[in-house]
Amino acid sequence: MLTFAHQEHVSSYYFDSRNQDFQLPPLTQLERADVCVIGAGFFGLSAALELAEKGKKVVVLEGARVGFGASGRSGGQAINGFEEGIDEYIHQVGFEKARQLWEMSLEAIDIIDERIAKYGIQCDWKKGYATLALNHRRMDDLIEMEKASHKNFGYQNMQLWDKAKLKQHLGSDIYVGGLYDSHSGHLHPFNYCLGLAKACLDLGVQIFEQSPVVDLIEKSGCIEVKTDQSAVISQDVILATNAYIDTLPKSIHHGINRKIMPVESFIIATEPLSQAVADSVINNGMSVCDNNLLLDYYRLSADNRLLFGSDSSSEKNMVEVMRKNMLHVFPQLEEVKIDYGWAGPIDMTMNATPHFGRISPHIYFAQGYSGHGVALTGLAGRIIAEAILGNDERLQIFEGLKVPSVYGGKWVKNLATKIGVKYYQFLDKYR
Repeated sequence: MLTFAHQEHVSSYYFDSRNQDFQLPPLTQLERADVCVIGAGFFGLSAALELAEKGKKVVVLEGARVGFGASGRSGGQAINGFEEGIDEYIHQVGFEKARQLWEMSLEAIDIIDERIAKYGIQCDWKKGYATLALNHRRMDDLIEMEKASHKNFGYQNMQLWDKAKLKQHLGSDIYVGGLYDSHSGHLHPFNYCLGLAKACLDLGVQIFEQSPVVDLIEKSGCIEVKTDQSAVISQDVILATNAYIDTLPKSIHHGINRKIMPVESFIIATEPLSQAVADSVINNGMSVCDNNLLLDYYRLSADNRLLFGSDSSSEKNMVEVMRKNMLHVFPQLEEVKIDYGWAGPIDMTMNATPHFGRISPHIYFAQGYSGHGVALTGLAGRIIAEAILGNDERLQIFEGLKVPSVYGGKWVKNLATKIGVKYYQFLDKYR
């Protein structure tokens, strides 16, 4: 069962290589704010930063530590587009709104560029991302993706690579080709999150750690956000709890927890590789994933560790499972030691469509990033901030997207996740 209240960070390579260390106090006295944000991950801090830049008084309440969840543990890939193909969005909302969604996904990458430059965030940001195909049928999917983005939106940053071109940059023989995107990239997620937190603090945002929210009470003209020790009186509230929303009372989430399923993702980090060995794995600094339904993803860190992750297993000895997966891709790493292994939940929707919206006129949320959270969280923060400031045109586009619900509570969610993993493993084997 997921839990976060009063927890400390899990052990990980990201935590041990952090470049800042916050020990912020819990909320112990009544505070007043224009906006109260619940959750100090990418989305919550991004929204807080956008609002503080516009002069709003913002309080952020974090039940554990800044970046405790996926923001401090993820694969670190910042990818444009969405997990679901763009054709699905054209079908749902029409071509013009689908075009706006595509452009917003590119803006999500630009937001990372802007914030790193503006606030001097040191997080090993590097451009270059490749999606790879394990057989020719899956390569056809990548060809269609490149064609659709170019034909529909004039996107010029994708290149189709055949096996020979791919081999120039990747030391693996298992792929038939790939699709390289020079606009997407990767970063150290925990250091990026800490950088956002510092930027918020420098602008006067109050961030309280170890302050789990236990209730929301809407009153005439304000909302009381109760923690286990005190409260914040605010005009607007933003729910930024993502995969941990199931742990909150219904009085807070009002049932939007039914829209997401927490899915565990697992990552290992090798010992630092020599430059020669690192170049034999990836020699151009890109991050990589395959296009399986249950995919592997990997990249080199700034100190030449291979970070290798997957969401395809639920075995107990995950370090050994991930090592086996890594050696299937890179058998040349047989003698390399594994220094770290950790897990964390990401918030998936049933159809991989992001879920942004409002519970009431003054309670906002964004969730269901479905593997694209490093980039989309920044966009979500900007869009929610725009709505609070009086312009909800872009939020309305996301509110028009269809996101199915999962009924039956946590037990059904857990069962659906287990069945889904087996089903996707079957599809990956035969598609």
